Amino acid sequence: MKDILPLEKTLGLGFNNKNLLRQAMVHRSYLNENPSFELDHNERLEFLGDAVLEMAVTEHLYTNFPNPEGELTNWRAALVNANNLASVARTLEIEDYLYLSRGESKDKNTKARNYILANAMEALIGAIYLDQGYQIVKEFIERHILAKLAYIIEHKLYLDSKTKFQEATQEKIGLTPTYRVIRERGPDHNKEFVVGVYIGDELVAEGLGTSKQEAETAAAEAGLKAKGWE
Repeated sequence: MKDILPLEKTLGLGFNNKNLLRQAMVHRSYLNENPSFELDHNERLEFLGDAVLEMAVTEHLYTNFPNPEGELTNWRAALVNANNLASVARTLEIEDYLYLSRGESKDKNTKARNYILANAMEALIGAIYLDQGYQIVKEFIERHILAKLAYIIEHKLYLDSKTKFQEATQEKIGLTPTYRVIRERGPDHNKEFVVGVYIGDELVAEGLGTSKQEAETAAAEAGLKAKGWE
């Protein structure tokens, strides 16, 4: 079993049940290789933590901001999405305490690792809630997740890349960008799409994804970088 005392110190929390904290770090893949491990994987804690996180964030936004529902919904989505939660998890050095299979341990800076970290973050929130109660987990969420709200609002990170690229294109050029599939590859069950984002007839950038929507989003992100509109 890993020594989780340093993680407790980083979190600023002393767990009554240390195994709740450990279990929050257990990915399903670890149990596939270690079926006799004494703890279960973290998916039930993740399920609980997801609900607790959404409640705490929603309560904070509702109480402190008189903005319309649509804006609050977008802000909440930006706060609780996988990329933001993975970023918080890395700041808290949670990655060092994950129980992963040998294969998962090797794949570090990948989309899959981001999801593992985000899920572990939700599981951690579930564990804190069970061990410490709602008020303590709410304070934890305010300290580590809601603290990012001002930055998200200032840099409009609550807008998806396609919306940001469209707004920038209309503001700076007076045109609306369009998206076209340039090519597809792979079998139907594992297809990849390459989509181009165009301003008029100009191909600004391309994006790759396992769906057209994902490829369009990637193209918009690349377009923002290509135009220096980030």
